[in-house]
Amino acid sequence: MVSNKHMYVQFVDDTKGVTLASVSTHGMDGRQSVATAGRLGKSAAQCAIGAGIKCVVVDRGGHKFHGRVKAIVESAREAGLLTGIKEEK
Repeated sequence: MVSNKHMYVQFVDDTKGVTLASVSTHGMDGRQSVATAGRLGKSAAQCAIGAGIKCVVVDRGGHKFHGRVKAIVESAREAGLLTGIKEEK
């Protein structure tokens, strides 16, 4: 999720309805920019891999796939997380 102040990434098991891991920009220094989003994506991938998650589906929550959202996903991919994009219906 991307807001005006912070960015959040959650890894949720939809079948069980539980959050497996999460990271956010709380405590990160820097502005809410594409560069910060890139750092968040790398941190998210490390957190997910540490929790045993290797492949995820990205739900953009209605946001377009550009800017900060795109930076989070691309940096997570570069850090070793396999991703797919959930298509809007």
